[in-house]
Amino acid sequence: MAAGRNSVVPPRVTRRPVRWPEDAPFLERLYASTRADELARVDWSDAQKADFCRAQFGAQHAHYQAHYPNAAFEIIERNGGPAGRLYVDRWEKEIRLVDLALLPEFRGLGIGTLLLGELAAEADSVAKDLTVHVERFNPALRIYERTGFQFAEDKGVYLFLRRPPVVAV
Repeated sequence: MAAGRNSVVPPRVTRRPVRWPEDAPFLERLYASTRADELARVDWSDAQKADFCRAQFGAQHAHYQAHYPNAAFEIIERNGGPAGRLYVDRWEKEIRLVDLALLPEFRGLGIGTLLLGELAAEADSVAKDLTVHVERFNPALRIYERTGFQFAEDKGVYLFLRRPPVVAV
């Protein structure tokens, strides 16, 4: 049946492993997009902002590689093109969502909710907590709350959220 004019057609979302170094320019651009609002308030040139984002992306990438060496680092694709990244580490007693980020033009389309739902279903299927650190003023907090995440600990700039597994009765 063809989709009607007012029908909601779910986006075609796929994931693939990050390919380094060819994905680096996309990942740097994605990272910069997550800092754009913050940097709009800074009296720096565009070149200074770009240098800052490049350095911060490099530091974040090194941190993730050092602290989550067994994580799945994936590119989120929508309709065949890169839209974001999803980094997940699977541990013995929990699944840690390390990072989920989308380019601005892909936010608000249900992609994050779709991916969080998939991770929640995976965590439920293996009876593990799903956890994440989120900046306390991140607008995505609403999505995490709708997905069943609960406040677990105040980490200063970040909140540590936990979604206990939902076990079918």
